[in-house]
Amino acid sequence: MSEITDPAELRELLGVPMPRAIAKERIALHPRDRDWIANSPFIVLATSDAEGNCDASPKGDPAGFVKVLDDKTIAIPERPGNRRADGYLNILSNPRVGVLFLIPTRGETLRINGRAKLVRDAPYFDDMIVKGHRPILAIEVEIEQIFFHCAKAFLRSNLWKPEKWQEPDLPSHARLVKELQPTTPETVEELEQYYGDVYEKKLYNT
Repeated sequence: MSEITDPAELRELLGVPMPRAIAKERIALHPRDRDWIANSPFIVLATSDAEGNCDASPKGDPAGFVKVLDDKTIAIPERPGNRRADGYLNILSNPRVGVLFLIPTRGETLRINGRAKLVRDAPYFDDMIVKGHRPILAIEVEIEQIFFHCAKAFLRSNLWKPEKWQEPDLPSHARLVKELQPTTPETVEELEQYYGDVYEKKLYNT
């Protein structure tokens, strides 16, 4: 194994970024950024705590669930989840976050990096109601860096090409839970039922 430990060594291996890749960074939302956010039903939120322990959390809702507050600020609603609050606890100790916006069938992604804070309530929460449920809280992100990322990773992975997907040789989620969390009292059959149709019907319930 030959480990890379020096920035100069890394740059020698990767080469110098193209001028276009450097120039694409911005510090405020363009109308096209707003359009992308309005069409995105899924994001990945990256956080880390004060010691550098990292977390990346997927978040999804109907397209446009992330609200643009102004040219420098977005708000991400929180829905009922597993209550671990890993990313939220990270934000309380280190406000730096990264957000990746995805749109099905599109290979490009919109990347936003900035400083976050947690908001318990705000007037705009009423605009984030889904199926009668207001957000539990929201993450407000003050944008420091924003740019579009090219589609190479999606093209290499064939992520949006069902005809090239391979059927994964993996057990169901219920079986994974039972195998990896052996203290779980429910049977596999009970877990299969819990993670079935009933699970989807309770997405917005606490």
